[in-house]
Amino acid sequence: MGNRLNGFGACSAEVKKACPVEMTLHIISGKWKGIIIDILSHKSARFNELKRLIPGITQRMLTLQLRELEADCVVKRKVENTVPKKVEYSLTELGEKLYPIISSMRIWGNEYMKINKC
Repeated sequence: MGNRLNGFGACSAEVKKACPVEMTLHIISGKWKGIIIDILSHKSARFNELKRLIPGITQRMLTLQLRELEADCVVKRKVENTVPKKVEYSLTELGEKLYPIISSMRIWGNEYMKINKC
């Protein structure tokens, strides 16, 4: 997994305002990232708890999504050296700032599902 954030390059004057939006969309893109952020916005959780709370996600996909969110400084992983090891995930301070965006997306999605007949 390379540094996914370096691919944007310099923004042209025409799209200067859109670049931060594109960056945000890039970071939260992924079928499960919004759900993971939503769950972790309420409490920290262990891997198996996240897997149980997200029906349909595979262990591999959850691992990949958590690693990407961690690489993007949205999620932090805390490992306690107990037997067995206890690994807990939570939002970073930066990740907590994403919650209003995810919450707004939920509100918009609910409204869209009510009125959309497509």
